[in-house]
Amino acid sequence: MAEVVHMIDSEVFLAFSTYATIVILKMMLMAPLTAYFRLTRKAFANPEDAGMRKNEEEKKKMVRTDPDVERVRRCHQNDLENIIPFVVIGLLYALTGPDLHTALLHFRIFVGSRFIHTIAYVMVLPQPSRGLAWMAGMGATFSMAYRILTTALYL
Repeated sequence: MAEVVHMIDSEVFLAFSTYATIVILKMMLMAPLTAYFRLTRKAFANPEDAGMRKNEEEKKKMVRTDPDVERVRRCHQNDLENIIPFVVIGLLYALTGPDLHTALLHFRIFVGSRFIHTIAYVMVLPQPSRGLAWMAGMGATFSMAYRILTTALYL
């Protein structure tokens, strides 16, 4: 029990907590960004979202898909698919007692890659920018998973 308390009190765990919070907040901010694009493009998912003052015919015209809204939604979906595994694997990784500098490298690569990925996705930067950013983040997550599995094998 004392070992777990020591691990949670470590610099690695503090670093993980900080970087995990940053990417979770980034992921959460994608919802307001989607709402902004829906409002500015007048592209809503449901008739009731189109506004109270509009008649039913106008509301039906506003229930449509928009390429910009869909792009932001796909970016948000990609965040969900990558940030949740990072948080789970990163937590387990932090509990294996890795070197602080190695852990910081993993965490920073992942966080940086998610911000670059979002910028590349929303601003429509040419490939392979988005793909490389995704691969860097995925590589960091898989590297941490490898450390967890190899540490567990020696127990």
